[in-house]
Amino acid sequence: MTVDVGQKAPDFELKAHTGETVQLSDYQGQNVVLYFYPKDMTPGCTTEACDFRDKHESFADLNAVVLGVSPDPIESHKKFIDKHDLPFLLLADEDHKVAEEYGVWKLKKNFGKEYYGIERSTFIIDKEGNLAEDYRKVKVDGHVETALQFIRENLA
Repeated sequence: MTVDVGQKAPDFELKAHTGETVQLSDYQGQNVVLYFYPKDMTPGCTTEACDFRDKHESFADLNAVVLGVSPDPIESHKKFIDKHDLPFLLLADEDHKVAEEYGVWKLKKNFGKEYYGIERSTFIIDKEGNLAEDYRKVKVDGHVETALQFIRENLA
C-alpha cells in the first residue's frame, strides 16, 4: 500500500521512546514531518537525525513537529536520543506495519543479499492530516533543509 499527495495520511498508533503511545491524529492542527529511517546509530541515519535536531527550532517556528520512525525497539531509540541529544520523538514500528501502510517497507539489496527494510522516506502532513508532500528514496545531504523549505513556502 502507499499514500498519495493530497490524500488523508493514514493514522497510526506507535510507542515512542518515552513510553507514551502516539497517534498521528494527536497532531491535528500542526504540520507533521514524519520521517522513516532504516536503523538507529548507523551513519546515514545519524546524520539525518542530527540534521533534524539542528533545524528543530526552525520546524517548531512553522508549527511543525518532527517524528522519526524505524523498526528499532524503544530501548535502541532511547540510546540514539541520549547519544545525539535529539529533541523529537522516535517511534518504534517493530512489526513494520506503519512502514507498510506508507509504502516504505521494501525489498532491498546490499552486497548481494536481499532483505526487507525501510526505504528512507519523509512525509509532510498538513494541519488537516493530509499528505502535502512526500520524499522517497531520500538522500540525506540537504534533505532536511528541503523539507523545511517546503513547509515554509507551502504550509506556513
